[in-house]
Amino acid sequence: MKRILIASLISAAFAMTPTAHAADSSALRICEYVSVNDKKRLRSFLKSNKLKIRKIFKSIKCNGQNLLVFAATSNALDVGELLIGKLSKKIAAANLEEVASHSKHLEAKIKKRIQ
Repeated sequence: MKRILIASLISAAFAMTPTAHAADSSALRICEYVSVNDKKRLRSFLKSNKLKIRKIFKSIKCNGQNLLVFAATSNALDVGELLIGKLSKKIAAANLEEVASHSKHLEAKIKKRIQ
């Protein structure tokens, strides 16, 4: 009986992994770096966690917006330029109108990228 109880406790402990918390923490940190326009820390964080902008772009939302639009609304031009350079032309073009309403500089960068 003790073995069954111990085995069930151990399996329950392994079932409760903190990955969701870690993912939320990473997303929060990325959003913070974008909002303060800290390109250096963003790149360092992505590299240390082995993350690529193209892979995380669709999954991270900051204030209900994707990273590129959030950079435009936060006036984070350096980070916005980094995102435009790392994202595919198709994704950049899809976000052109929304970015254009917040930042003319990033709009010009996207237009230059998709040509």
